[in-house]
Amino acid sequence: MKITVKTYLLIGIVMATATVNLFLVYEIQQAGTAESLSIIRAGDLKASAETVAGLASSIAIGNEGDREILKNEIQDFENALDALKNGGTIRGQAIVTIPSSISNEYDQVASSWTSYKNSATTVQVTSVFDQNVIEALNYVLERNGEVIILTDGVIQEISGLDRTFKRHQELSEELQEHAKAISRQTLLLSIGEEEGVQKILRTHRLGFEVDLRKLVDAHIDAAIVEDLFHTPEELQEIPRENSNTLRQLEPLWEAVQLRVKTLEENSLLSPEFQTARQDLDLKKTTLSSNIDDLLDSWNNALNESKGQEQSIIQLVSGIDIAIFVVIILVIRKSLSPLGLITHGLSRVKEGVYGEKINYSAKDEVGEIVESFNIMSDTIRQKEEEARKTDIAKDEFLAMITHELKTPLVPIQGYADILLSEHLGKLTPKQKERLSIIKSSATSLLDLISDLLDAQKLELGQLRMNKSDNAIKDTIEKTIESFKPQVAEKKVKIISKSSNVIVSHDSERIIQVLTNLIKNSLTAVKSKTGIITIEVQDLPSEVIINVKDNGTGIPEGKQKDLFKKFYQVDATLTRERGGSGLGLAICKGIVENHGGKIWLESTLNVGSTFSFSLPKASSTTTP
Repeated sequence: MKITVKTYLLIGIVMATATVNLFLVYEIQQAGTAESLSIIRAGDLKASAETVAGLASSIAIGNEGDREILKNEIQDFENALDALKNGGTIRGQAIVTIPSSISNEYDQVASSWTSYKNSATTVQVTSVFDQNVIEALNYVLERNGEVIILTDGVIQEISGLDRTFKRHQELSEELQEHAKAISRQTLLLSIGEEEGVQKILRTHRLGFEVDLRKLVDAHIDAAIVEDLFHTPEELQEIPRENSNTLRQLEPLWEAVQLRVKTLEENSLLSPEFQTARQDLDLKKTTLSSNIDDLLDSWNNALNESKGQEQSIIQLVSGIDIAIFVVIILVIRKSLSPLGLITHGLSRVKEGVYGEKINYSAKDEVGEIVESFNIMSDTIRQKEEEARKTDIAKDEFLAMITHELKTPLVPIQGYADILLSEHLGKLTPKQKERLSIIKSSATSLLDLISDLLDAQKLELGQLRMNKSDNAIKDTIEKTIESFKPQVAEKKVKIISKSSNVIVSHDSERIIQVLTNLIKNSLTAVKSKTGIITIEVQDLPSEVIINVKDNGTGIPEGKQKDLFKKFYQVDATLTRERGGSGLGLAICKGIVENHGGKIWLESTLNVGSTFSFSLPKASSTTTP
C-alpha cells in the first residue's frame, strides 16, 4: 500500500476517534458542569468570610466607607447560602441544590455563619487602639527629635575637652546612637510592627539611661546594671561650662523615658479589640472548617454518582490507547526505511560511495531508495574517474617539473663558469646579463623544486630520512646559510635553542626553517628587523618558533596561508615574489614527521610561525 494511502487512512482513524472522544467529553461535561459550578461557588464562601473579617476591622479603625460594602458582602453570603439550599443563581449562574445526604453539613455552616456574623458586628463597634499608647507614641515621635539635637550639642561641647575626657566623648556618641534607635523603633511601632520592637526599644532606653547617668555622675540603679551586664566606671566630672546642653537633656529625657516605658509595656491595639478580633478569628476558623466539611461531603457524593461515567471514560481511554499504539506501529514500519536512507546519506557525506540500501517495497520510499542506489553508484564511478585523473595529472606534473629541472642545472652551472671568467674575460655588460641569466635560472629552479616537492607530497612520494639528531645543529646550519642575506639587509637572527635530540630528517627540517626565515626576512625592515628562533622542550614534543617583528599578516588571510599557491598579496604588482608553495611544503614536511604547524600574527607587531616534532624516543644531551 502506498504511504499516502496509509497516511489518509490513519488520519481518518484519528479524526473518528477524536470525534467520539469529544462527543463523550461534551456529554459528561454538560452533565457535571452545573454541580461542579455549585461546589466552586460554595468554596467561594471562604474567601467571602475573609473579606467580612477585613471589612469589620477596617470599620473599627474608622473607615466608615467600608460599612456599606460590608453590608453587601454579608447579604451576598446569605444569598449564596440560600441558593445552595433552595436553588437559584449566584453571579448570574444557575446553582444546583445540595444533595439531601449532606444537609447536616449545610446546617453546621449556616449555624457557624450566624455566630461569625455576630462576632464581626462586635469587632466593628470596638475601639481598636489603646489611647495611652497612642499618646505616648505621639509624644516620643514629637520630642525624641529634640533629644537627638541635644545629644549632638553634648558631643560638640565635650569634643573641645582634652584626652582625659575621651571616654566622655564615646558615651556622648553612644547617647546619640541610642536616641536615633529609639526614634526608629517608635516609628516601627507607629506602623503596626510590634514583633521584637519593644524588646529592642527597652535595650536602647536602658542604654541611654546608663550613658546619661555616667555623664552627669548620677547613681545607676543596680537592676539596670545587672540587666545590661554593665561594668561600673568612675569618670571625671565634666566642667560646668561644657555641660550646659547635658543639663538641658536630663529633664527632657526623664519626660521622654516615661512614654518609652509605656510603649515597651503595652500593645498598640486595645485589649478589648484584641479579644474581639481573636474571637472573630476563632469563629472564622470554625466557619472555614465547616465549609471544608461541606465541600468534602459534596465531592464524595459527586464522586459516587460519577462512578459509571468514569468506567465509560476508562473504557474509551483503553480503546484510544490501543488505536494509537496500532497507528504508531504502522507509522514506525512505514518510516523505518528513512533511517536507512539517512545512514546511507551520512556515509556518502563521509566520502563512502557505492553502498546500497536493501529495500524491496514498491512505494514512495522504495522509489527514493532506488534513486539513492543509482546516485551512489554514479558518484562512486565519477569519484574513481576523478581520482585516476588527479593521479595522472599529478604524475604528469611531477614528470614535467623533473624534466624542466634537468636542463636548468647546466644552465646555472655554465653561468657560474662564465661569471668566474675561467673561459675568458667578460665586459661589465656581459657580467650583468649573465647574472640575470643565473638569477632567473635559480628562481626557476627553486620554483620547479617547490612544484616537484608539492607533487611528491600529494602522491605520498616525498621520502623522509629520519635519524636522531640535535635540533640545535639543524637550526645553526640553517642560520649559517642566511649570513649573506642578513648582512646585506642589516637585520639580526637570534637562536635560543638547547641540545634536544629528536628524530627528524635534518635536510627537510632545514627546508622548513629556510622557508620560514625567508618569509620573516621579507617581512622585517632593514636595520631594525629581528628574527628569533626558539626551541620549547616539552615532555612529548619539541616546538620550534620562528618569530619576527615584521609587518604581520591580516587575520582574514591567515586561515588559507598553508594552502598551495596561496599569496597574501595576490596582485600582479606585488612587491614580494614566490610561488605560494613554500608554506604548503612546510606543512607537508612537518605532518610527515607527525607534527603540526601554525601561525600567530598581529598587524604592525610581527608574526610567529611554530611547528612541532614528536619526541617518541627523544633524549636531551647536556
